[in-house]
Amino acid sequence: MQIRLVRPADLPACAALLRRAAEEAILHESSAEDAAAFLAEHDEAGLRRNLDAGFVYHVALARGDVAGFIGLRGHSHVFHLFVDRSRRRQGVARRLWEAARAAALAADGGHAGVFTVNASNAAVPFYAALGFERTAPTQHARVPYNPMRRGSAGVPLVGAP
Repeated sequence: MQIRLVRPADLPACAALLRRAAEEAILHESSAEDAAAFLAEHDEAGLRRNLDAGFVYHVALARGDVAGFIGLRGHSHVFHLFVDRSRRRQGVARRLWEAARAAALAADGGHAGVFTVNASNAAVPFYAALGFERTAPTQHARVPYNPMRRGSAGVPLVGAP
């Protein structure tokens, strides 16, 4: 498996993966209107807007196909992390996280090592296993999400695994 920065040519496959994964694991918790709005905001054009705004995306490729991708905003907020259903539970998400985290720390010499994410309900256990902990109750903006934070320099916050 290869992990590298996303290229514009990767965006259609990333957007298709995001749509499939959201429909499988996230959007059933939202109204039809909110689900449609979420998909419209996170389509190929939305990913392109994020890249243009300075988000940093990494993609995992397996045999040339997009197995997953991660996007960070401001070197500290995990904005997207999606893995193809056929590649889940194979370490792809963890490898993407490690690559994005290392790149963020290297890009920002003064990085405090603090990362945040608004995790879907389905993703909370994964992020908890990485050392993230909830910082607020479940919120809702188009989809339910759980604000989480990972502490300084890879050290989990108190109470995190």
